[in-house]
Amino acid sequence: MTIRLLPPTLVNQIAAGEVVERPASAIKELVENALDAGANRVEVVVVEGGQALISVTDDGCGMSAEQLELAVERHATSKLPDDDLVHIRHLGFRGEALPSIGSVARLTLTSRPLGADSAWALSVEAGVKGQPVPAAHPPGTRVEVRDLFFATPARLKFLKAPRTELGHAIDVLERLAMAHPHVAFSLADASRTVLKLAAHKGNRAQALLARLGAIIGRDFQDNAVELDAERDGVRLTGWAGLPTFNKGTSAYQYLFVNGRPVKDRLVIGAVKGAYQDVLSHDRHPVVALFVDLPADAVDVNVHPAKSEVRFREAGLVRGLIVSAIRHALAAAGHRTASTVSGAALGALGVAAAQRSNSAYQWQPPGPRPSQAQVWQSIAAQAPMSGLAESLPGLHLPPQAPVPESAGDGVEFPLGAARAQLHDTYIVAETPNGMVIVDQHAAHERLVLERMRQAMAEGRVKTQALLLPEVVELGEAGASRVAEAAVTLAEIGLVVEGFGAGAVVVRETPAILGECDVQSMIRDLADDLAEWGEALKLKEKLVDVCATMACHGSVRAGRRLSIPEMNALLRQMEATPLSGQCNHGRPTHVTLGLADIEKLFGRR
Repeated sequence: MTIRLLPPTLVNQIAAGEVVERPASAIKELVENALDAGANRVEVVVVEGGQALISVTDDGCGMSAEQLELAVERHATSKLPDDDLVHIRHLGFRGEALPSIGSVARLTLTSRPLGADSAWALSVEAGVKGQPVPAAHPPGTRVEVRDLFFATPARLKFLKAPRTELGHAIDVLERLAMAHPHVAFSLADASRTVLKLAAHKGNRAQALLARLGAIIGRDFQDNAVELDAERDGVRLTGWAGLPTFNKGTSAYQYLFVNGRPVKDRLVIGAVKGAYQDVLSHDRHPVVALFVDLPADAVDVNVHPAKSEVRFREAGLVRGLIVSAIRHALAAAGHRTASTVSGAALGALGVAAAQRSNSAYQWQPPGPRPSQAQVWQSIAAQAPMSGLAESLPGLHLPPQAPVPESAGDGVEFPLGAARAQLHDTYIVAETPNGMVIVDQHAAHERLVLERMRQAMAEGRVKTQALLLPEVVELGEAGASRVAEAAVTLAEIGLVVEGFGAGAVVVRETPAILGECDVQSMIRDLADDLAEWGEALKLKEKLVDVCATMACHGSVRAGRRLSIPEMNALLRQMEATPLSGQCNHGRPTHVTLGLADIEKLFGRR
């Protein structure tokens, strides 16, 4: 077997296999080049998902004829002026993209430098480079890639349907656009424009939010909290969605490091940790995180496609993300996602439509009557006296008293309590509508936050049970709980082994009051089985508290007085994260007066 050097064309094709996995990969490399060139506008056109044609046009600095010839040579780049692979300040730096693409496709570059009076074009076909020729083009660069992978037919069978490849291209362009809100982007296929993002001027934070709203959706723009934190030279900015604004997958979690879109398991784990006690395990938050740190504190040269990075101090970055998100969510207080109210209204509308008589056709109301007409109508109606007596079983409750400091609910975001429905839901009146509160979910959050605060201050008070509770768990369950006894005692739960397959509970956290000890211990035993080793229990103390808070909170079915309901509302307003329970479900739904009027056809 003889050792030999591979020909340059074959070397480029091998590199293309690493850099250009699909049309979207080529688009990513070309758009990054445009951004590095200082473009304010980037236009992308694809045909057949990018296989037949990819065209990327920008208004950047452009290239001369000599630069065009160098640009298609392997490892030729303008982005490492001092040969420093540590302090990388550009998106592209390897000098592989253009020669790699040119080795597997028909590549044409047309460019005109700023201030030049003419443009030049250069073609590369299957690795064979032509000569620069004069061309007509405005300042900037246009790169056309035709017949991608025609020189390597084996790669074509791995491409998906054009619609699928177009979806990947949209995702790539959207991620790049998020990090550069001051640049205009567009993407079109053969027949239509599928993505058009205008440039946003002014404050970067607001420009970022506007760009994120245009891509993720207006709902995110309305239901996100701003992040801005710094620690030891690492700065985190961006926006995090409220816990009640969540998705079924983690696809809506975006990370950018020094302006570069990347995917990093460490950051995904940090986001999960930040939301662990406010979101159900099968739901995922929506976040856009922008990490800026010194170039020598991160290695962006660990992956051929530059999609992964390696932090020098990973723990610092993770801790900053967790603490910043938690503080931002806590500052949001009792706020819950506006989409919760929209979903409630949608459900009400569907239910009303299903119950309505199909023969009846609703007509929009006419003009509103004048005040004089209203009083004339009232005067013509029968008096209401005797209504309660005429309907057996009807009990009209007295007008619910309002707390002296509540007025008409103006001073309190959650308003004043008016009634309790089905011994489960509190109805409160606000100046602009009404609020419906799930009393169990709300109190569950309040109890959890008080337990967390007590743990942080080291003052967890306990209450001794007059008659200790013996809980039968079976051999495995009892063993797990007994092994965790020392850690459980730190949060006010004192348990001991009690023979074969049982434990005895002697003290519980005082904050729980009277709770269902049997169910609580059984749930904790199940949690311990899921988490694994008891040695990891300290990392799960918040989850333990969440389980205990669930059993120690006001249950559905308990009747509350008006003062108790108002007290619950006031505590919610003063408690962080009270917009959702420990499982991520909303604790309250707000219905505006305008929304209610729409339900009754008044608008």
